[in-house]
Amino acid sequence: MLRGSAAWSWVIANELSIAAGCARAFADVGATLAATYLNAKAESFVRQVTDQLLCPIVLPCDVREPGQLEAVFDRLQAGWGALDFLLHAIAFAPADDLHGRVTDYSALGFDIAMNISCHSFIRMAHLAEPLMPNGGCLLGVTFSGSGRVVANYNIMGPVKAALESSMRYVAAELGPKGIRAHTISPGPIRTRAASGIENFDNLLNAAAARAPEHHLVDIEDVGNLAAFLVSDAAQRITGTIIPVDGGEHLLA
Repeated sequence: MLRGSAAWSWVIANELSIAAGCARAFADVGATLAATYLNAKAESFVRQVTDQLLCPIVLPCDVREPGQLEAVFDRLQAGWGALDFLLHAIAFAPADDLHGRVTDYSALGFDIAMNISCHSFIRMAHLAEPLMPNGGCLLGVTFSGSGRVVANYNIMGPVKAALESSMRYVAAELGPKGIRAHTISPGPIRTRAASGIENFDNLLNAAAARAPEHHLVDIEDVGNLAAFLVSDAAQRITGTIIPVDGGEHLLA
């Protein structure tokens, strides 16, 4: 049983998002969940997931808005007093910059992408630490474009590399308190976030062709791994970047 586990599947975009797949997997093993959504426009799509999972806490959370992230943790503190785990599943880059070369990336666009996609994980870890007196687990979501050049992934490659490095330092710093940290690295999955990547269908086809298993992963595959990582069965595992890609990462 996983208590007070904010599969604060942060941020659920819709029922097809990676965060939604993770939330379902957490619920299947008995977790009580909280979730966040970006804004009022997104709320109805998120409720389609959270209503089915009987989430008692569903809150807005736009990390660009001052105080919203802190308000979420205040609510979790008031409602539960402690957390077992958190899932950070949020990334963003301005479209004009995302579709351009890294060489040409603007300072403003870089700041926005890094703040939302990486620094928000660090902020989350800082706020979660006092709510995990008995230990816990922090999860982030990355992609293989962090360590190799993937066509059209562009600036998100360096940003995800920064997220992975931040996760390692968080794992080392919070390990003495029993707080673990990981990033999950799924193969390409057709989500709303992925639709912002140019020629994404080509990326999907190439991934299926390269993977030894010759098929794509889905949000349930990611959720199954996430549920294991936050469980007691993984309590001696921390600081990892774990691919869920049918073995695609094996091949040069």
